[in-house]
Amino acid sequence: MAAETKDRPAGVRATAGVVHKRSPVSVAETVLTLSAAIRAAGAIVLFVVDHSGEAERVGSKLRDTKLLGFGNPSEGTPIMEASPVAALDLPLKILVWADDDDAVWMSCADPDWLAERHGLDDEFAAALSTPVQVITQVASMVR
Repeated sequence: MAAETKDRPAGVRATAGVVHKRSPVSVAETVLTLSAAIRAAGAIVLFVVDHSGEAERVGSKLRDTKLLGFGNPSEGTPIMEASPVAALDLPLKILVWADDDDAVWMSCADPDWLAERHGLDDEFAAALSTPVQVITQVASMVR
């Protein structure tokens, strides 16, 4: 099956609580597009970790892999007040990476899974849904 028609990244086992969406553009373009979509959704991009770049810096090789961390304090603070250990999963994150077939993917935690993990009600699950919303938006872009 061609990479473009797959609904799951090549070479990756199924992982509970993770949502994957295929990106129509490169890892670098995806990071830029996601950053703009995150800001448009009212959140702040706090960091981008270049995992593959850091691996290369120490003489190792890793598939193109970047991690975006972002949040909105007006939404995240009440979540951490309700469940202090939710701070382990905040800020929210999106992983942008190339799979075994060099297809680019965006992966994030499922908001319902996060809410259940921390014993949060539906109101908080909605506040945790931004990653899925923005990766779905980017996945639907026409190249």
